[in-house]
Amino acid sequence: MNMLAFDTCFGACSVAATWSVPQSGAGSSRRCSFRFERLERGHAERLMPMISEVMAEAPFGFDALDRIVVTVGPGTFTGQRVGIGTARALALASGAQVVSLSSLAVLAYTAAAKLGAMEASGKVLAAAVDARRGEIYFQAFAAGTLAPIGEPSLVTPEIAVSLLGTMDTIAAGSGAGAVAAAARACEGARVAAYPGALEPDVQFIPEAAVLGAPTGLPRPLYLRPPDAKPQDGFSLKRVS
Repeated sequence: MNMLAFDTCFGACSVAATWSVPQSGAGSSRRCSFRFERLERGHAERLMPMISEVMAEAPFGFDALDRIVVTVGPGTFTGQRVGIGTARALALASGAQVVSLSSLAVLAYTAAAKLGAMEASGKVLAAAVDARRGEIYFQAFAAGTLAPIGEPSLVTPEIAVSLLGTMDTIAAGSGAGAVAAAARACEGARVAAYPGALEPDVQFIPEAAVLGAPTGLPRPLYLRPPDAKPQDGFSLKRVS
């Protein structure tokens, strides 16, 4: 399967093109061209150049794409719209199907890959990203399979700890430290924070996650309403 994936939801922009290479005898292996940049802003300006770079290194063109994978949130409003808009445009131009994944799932895949099988063995992985106002974007994933435990949510670190209960957990993301601190104040909770800052990186998305995900028009996953609201009684002046 030829796949192009990208994420622009948080403090990084990542892009990956992956494809299969036949092996001697039966079976095949996966190859990947990828880019990853930490960005506080400027995702819209960097995404298409990064896509062009990885596609130039791939042995196929846009017309041979089978899947376009995009993270739909949670995340920043602008980051979500940049990724989704790009995915829709590329799908229209190439005819490829679009797969939507949560940014928290991709963060969990990234953490699992960087931790390695031994360190992550038997531990639940929890994606925890600082959402400000004392809250985090949160989702837990089962040990080994990384199957989601519950839906993405916007909660306080204390509520996240209560959802984890006594499960042996590694929390990853910019909110991981807050979850680990809340766990220390809760008897029976076992949460360790991934050492260092971690952002979703699409090069670590497993092919099985893409094959098992529904396809269709991507829509943003908003867990918090927009800050900007129309003023009561405000109306636009009619222009004659």
